[in-house]
Amino acid sequence: MTIGPFNKALGAQLQPTRRKIVLALKQQGGMTAAELAGQVGITSMGIRRHLTALERDGLVRYDLEQRGQGRPSYVYHLSDKAEGLFPKNYAPLANELLGYLSHAGGETAVTQLFEQRAQRRIRNATARLAGLSLADRVAGLAEILSEDGYLAEWEQVDADAFLLSEHNCAVHDVAAAFRAACNSELTFLAAMLADAVVTRERHMLAGELRCAYRIQRRVSSGGD
Repeated sequence: MTIGPFNKALGAQLQPTRRKIVLALKQQGGMTAAELAGQVGITSMGIRRHLTALERDGLVRYDLEQRGQGRPSYVYHLSDKAEGLFPKNYAPLANELLGYLSHAGGETAVTQLFEQRAQRRIRNATARLAGLSLADRVAGLAEILSEDGYLAEWEQVDADAFLLSEHNCAVHDVAAAFRAACNSELTFLAAMLADAVVTRERHMLAGELRCAYRIQRRVSSGGD
């Protein structure tokens, strides 16, 4: 998982164990104290002490939820305030869009604007990833996306398939207003992984916790 930029950003605001708790809740959604203790690797007493501190600081909240049979469990979630800990990268994007608009001719050029942005990202990523294997390019894209604020991770599903996930949308508000932003993301990934079929399987704007893309290696026709 590529979370270095987030650890650096959160490190100035949270001590290490609480940083791990916040990252776990960001990536996996609601979790019980026992689940968090197992994820972070500390005792139940220790996790409750940190959760109390995070709740006091307004960074986590809890709900009483029914999970299967038995008594309801206290399930912890990040608060709206905690979302502010994660970079959104809006200012650079806004400046970029305004620059493109000034050349493209106004609001009617929104689609062209995002296409230009996708092409710039493709050029920059190609300079870093050219000549690498499919697996190495997927890993490299996860790193690039995390640098851009997307909290990305990847996994290999089988010999010819991968899953690339984004746990944070660095341009969420822009994408909600202009779906061309999401389309350009798919354009970017497809161009960088031209030897694979890229399919979006999860989408934050559809209410999911993350955006996820399945990457399936293309089967060559007529080859050995």
